Amino acid sequence: MLTELQIRNLGVIEEATAEFAAGFTVVTGETGAGKTMVVTGLKLLSGARADAQRVRGGTDKASVDGIFRILGGDADSGPADGDADKLAQMVEEIGGYLDDGEAVVSRSVNASGRSRAHLAGRTVAAGVLSDFTSRLLTIHGQSDQLQLTDPVKQLRSLDSFAGLDDDRREYRRLRRQWAGLARDLNDRTVKRRELALEAETLRHALAQIDELDPQPGEDEDLKVRISRLQDADDVRSAVATALTAVDGDPEDAGESAADALGMAASVLEAAAGGDPRIACLGSRLAALVGELADISGELGTVLSAAPDPENLEDLLQRQQDLRELRTFAVDVDGALAWRDEARERLGAIDVSDDVLEELRARVSDAAEEMLAAARRLAAGRIAASARFAEAVTAEIRGLQMAAEFRVEVTTHGGDGKNLGKGAGKNATTADCGPDGITEVEFQLVQGGSAHPLGATASGGELSRVMLALEVILAGSGRTMVFDEVDSGVGGRAAVEIGRRLARLAVHNQVIVVTHLPQVAAFADAHVHVSKAATDATVRSSVRTLTEEERVEELSRMLAGLESDTGRAHAEELLETAQTAKAAM
Repeated sequence: MLTELQIRNLGVIEEATAEFAAGFTVVTGETGAGKTMVVTGLKLLSGARADAQRVRGGTDKASVDGIFRILGGDADSGPADGDADKLAQMVEEIGGYLDDGEAVVSRSVNASGRSRAHLAGRTVAAGVLSDFTSRLLTIHGQSDQLQLTDPVKQLRSLDSFAGLDDDRREYRRLRRQWAGLARDLNDRTVKRRELALEAETLRHALAQIDELDPQPGEDEDLKVRISRLQDADDVRSAVATALTAVDGDPEDAGESAADALGMAASVLEAAAGGDPRIACLGSRLAALVGELADISGELGTVLSAAPDPENLEDLLQRQQDLRELRTFAVDVDGALAWRDEARERLGAIDVSDDVLEELRARVSDAAEEMLAAARRLAAGRIAASARFAEAVTAEIRGLQMAAEFRVEVTTHGGDGKNLGKGAGKNATTADCGPDGITEVEFQLVQGGSAHPLGATASGGELSRVMLALEVILAGSGRTMVFDEVDSGVGGRAAVEIGRRLARLAVHNQVIVVTHLPQVAAFADAHVHVSKAATDATVRSSVRTLTEEERVEELSRMLAGLESDTGRAHAEELLETAQTAKAAM
């Protein structure tokens, strides 16, 4: 539920804070005081488009902050358990936090029209804000009355009453599945020649790649190996020269460095006698001979492992062959990725007779599943239509509306009788629309004649029908906002609207902007919006009225001014409303 709303520089409201409790709250005030700004603020929190013209003149930015209770509290002061868990999960996913089970939702818009949204301490897109608040908040304005004439909205209302929302979603899933398969079959059949040519081209390309059998990173490896081989002659020559200097040339009788050092070591060792210096020099020469032996062995190893220049030609040819893969990608790894995608595509465009026959069977099975779901939906809607009409009729008559509400259900592909299980028995895939094989029309029967709801109903009648639908379809744990939906209504009908709004508030939080004292009298709390005007500025303030102030406000709403007679009427109206609420 909404516990607090803070508004800054929005319309005529410079700064105001309103606290809301569970149950039924009314918002009243003189025309132009800024009552609608309360609703505008809530719409901003719902992710609605930000309008720079709503920013108070002379200021840079307007902002709205709402505090919503998500977890804890009374059973009817927060969202249903399933929604509460989802809302808490959304907060966790964005890295936000809940303060004692409450989430702060904020929206600001600057004078240039740019807006920012924040949820639970994190900056989010307006769409995320909309997803979050849509589970908490429902706003009804006078423009929503027009939606009552939308066939899709009417169908959704009937489904909600009949408990068919999940069935409709399942039907839509099956329809998407069938449509995808049917589109695939059509493409493969109609474009069979083009697809066959594409398949042959892919097979040829795949054969070319498979014949080369490239390995990941092979082109880069070849570059390194070729570079080494191109320098191989110089490497082999240098190593061989060094080895000859150490060990000598086998074809030359000349003395090697190792032999010369060995001879010098032997001579010194023989002549050393008792001279330690000569003995030391001999030992050092002997150590050099051993070191040269090790160096000679390692030089031989390097020489034998040096790349053979004769392999260079083969590697250059392989490099040239791999360059053919540039038809598919700039390098070998890219060509291998293209090969994998091509194989997947080739499998998807197989137009052989066996594959087409299998696909036809899948399309047929999907169509049967879709039609079965559509028939179940049609049967459910037909079965619920009479009960729904009776329930709405009872509500609107209670709202002093002398009319009968009727739900006309038309089923395509049926036998013309719209009888439960037989509904749509002859329907085909061509009859299946986005929401099934049925169409719904709400009608009002007045003076013995039935007419579409939007054709003859007045604004006041549409308001009462919309309220009747809300009372019938309402769940629990939501915040429901009504912006002067009682427009065009008065007298006894206004009392009944107040009664039903109070009944709606038993399991929901209801906030109503109204100009009718009969409605305001049923509220649990009364918020008043007042304005103070000077030659230079207009400022509005928002506050919750005390019981005494509430009587004064009702008196003003009844008589247009405060008087003893108006106060007496206001007190009587309050007492009557409270007695009616106690009986609920």
